[in-house]
Amino acid sequence: MATIKANGLTIAYESHGDPRDPCVLLVMGLGMQLVAWPDAFVDGIVEQGFHVLRFDNRDAGLSSKMAHAGKPNLPLAYLKSKFGWRVNSSYTLDDMADDALGLLTALGIAQAHVIGASMGGMIAQVMAARAPERVLSLVSIMSSSGRRGLPGPTRAARNALMRRPKAGASQAELVAHMVATVRVLGSPAYPVSEKVLQQRIATALARASCPDGVARQMVAIAASGERTALLPAISCPALVIHGAADPLIPVACGIDTAALIPGARLEVIEGMGHDLPPQLIERLLALIDVHLHGKMAPHMRSQPA
Repeated sequence: MATIKANGLTIAYESHGDPRDPCVLLVMGLGMQLVAWPDAFVDGIVEQGFHVLRFDNRDAGLSSKMAHAGKPNLPLAYLKSKFGWRVNSSYTLDDMADDALGLLTALGIAQAHVIGASMGGMIAQVMAARAPERVLSLVSIMSSSGRRGLPGPTRAARNALMRRPKAGASQAELVAHMVATVRVLGSPAYPVSEKVLQQRIATALARASCPDGVARQMVAIAASGERTALLPAISCPALVIHGAADPLIPVACGIDTAALIPGARLEVIEGMGHDLPPQLIERLLALIDVHLHGKMAPHMRSQPA
């Protein structure tokens, strides 16, 4: 793991594969660290002939924390967002997109394929629309256009995301709390074993933890509003992947995203929730392989499978 100065911040990142190969930049979601990208997923893209970069967004992992902004009022931000009122935030998704582009610039990389998951998909969408000369192709996974009126999280998913562990919780209690959250959000048809989840979460917690940063990222999403006017400007090849069983960002959000991006391909996966389960890595890699190598036909919606 290395760090570099980009867009005025310290960005933690990892490089995989041969830097002489075309670059694929992986952008992770809300509160998640670069280690949330499964190693098998990263290794698979490298085997497809690409140089893979994964990094920690601001306010996550080992990248810069916006502690000066303090802890935001999440209930107030949610209420304002619901009614379309202005949400005040110390930064937006545009700033996070500039972080990612700044990372590429700092590393001397002119262009990259960009793959984003959840909030990372939103950041990737902004990158593709605002910097078309830098983004070779886009993959938006379990993400949204942010359009008002789209279905929101299920009550269980919202409660799981908003629920905070008790003050002074032990490491074991924190792991148990996060395992319970992942269980609510995860893929019902592709459950991950308790042991694997515990190990994955314990590794992430040992690396870094920033609850206030997660809250600031949530407010940044709310403050950024819709991308309905932005997405039609995307001109690169785009693939939208979404789980039919996603309880956090329902599949209607993925359908809407694909409809707004000219020529986008939509892949709906039955039984997939809001995660990247091991059982689906091979399928995701197959889709990405065809997409990155320019063999995927546009304007095609797959049948759920």
